[in-house]
Amino acid sequence: MRESIDAYEREALAELETCGDAAALETWRIAHLGTKGRLRGLMPLVKDAPPAERPLFGQRLNALKERLESAFAARRDAVGSRRPRPRGLDLTEPGLDLAPGRRHVLTATIDRIVEVFGRMGFEVADGPEIEDEWHNFTALNIPPGHPARDPNDNFFLGGQAAGRLLLRTQTSTVQIRAMEARRPPLRVVAVGRVYRPDDHDATHYSMFHQVEGLAVDRDLSMADLKGTLLGFARAFFGPEAEVRMRPSFFPFTEPSAEVDMRMPVKGTWQWVEIGGCGMVDPAVFEAVGVNPDEWRGFAFGLGIERVTMRRHGLGDIRRLFENDARFLRQF
Repeated sequence: MRESIDAYEREALAELETCGDAAALETWRIAHLGTKGRLRGLMPLVKDAPPAERPLFGQRLNALKERLESAFAARRDAVGSRRPRPRGLDLTEPGLDLAPGRRHVLTATIDRIVEVFGRMGFEVADGPEIEDEWHNFTALNIPPGHPARDPNDNFFLGGQAAGRLLLRTQTSTVQIRAMEARRPPLRVVAVGRVYRPDDHDATHYSMFHQVEGLAVDRDLSMADLKGTLLGFARAFFGPEAEVRMRPSFFPFTEPSAEVDMRMPVKGTWQWVEIGGCGMVDPAVFEAVGVNPDEWRGFAFGLGIERVTMRRHGLGDIRRLFENDARFLRQF
């Protein structure tokens, strides 16, 4: 039996030496190392050996397998190194120039927004896109039964960890996590994706981006909030930019306001609604263990797609997510 294995090894290696191209090598590999190859066919010989000699035969077959695999790899490398160079190939010819890359228009807008608020003393904060009801609703003073919790207006994922899980509907969740992690005073700005089950059309998309700002300190007021937004508007859009605030309602701020900014749109200055703002509601402070009698804060949320579209004169939000290189090269 040992002689049979030795004879097969010599035969297989001799046959391998005659393989001169990739096709012949592959035929040899299938014939000898494949799942139905000759090496696999030797395995039953181990059962036919005397019990005391079976371990030795098993070791011999394993060594043979490694020897054939090593010889095959070496032969394959040798054959590959002799591969003839294709005719007409000029290795000195310069390659094709790659088109210059650039940041996506949304990414460029986000980077610019973060840079402006960074100069104003805001640190960047982050939070998960999969949230629980506590951070997305309860801590933001949105009680059970509120229309904002309607399953038709949210992407609920199920699960019972700290309440049902969902894709966050606003970056306001980050202000809750920031106040849970740090004690006041603080100034943070968070940028990220949010999700709402809207039908896709020219002005709606089920995923979009928001920037959320939060400042907590003693003696802050609506004047500080408007001054911050005005400073951002003039740094981002130019010295002629203006801000106006219209009374509104949000559960997590009191008082609350809609924010309009006067920005250049296709060469003319226009008023554009870009988000909401207000003073942090005392109930939100209490939810995260901050004393509302000692601390005051303001928060604002701006829609990044809205800013990008109006600033560049775009009429369809869907163009921002199609990844059409011809469209993106305009910016």
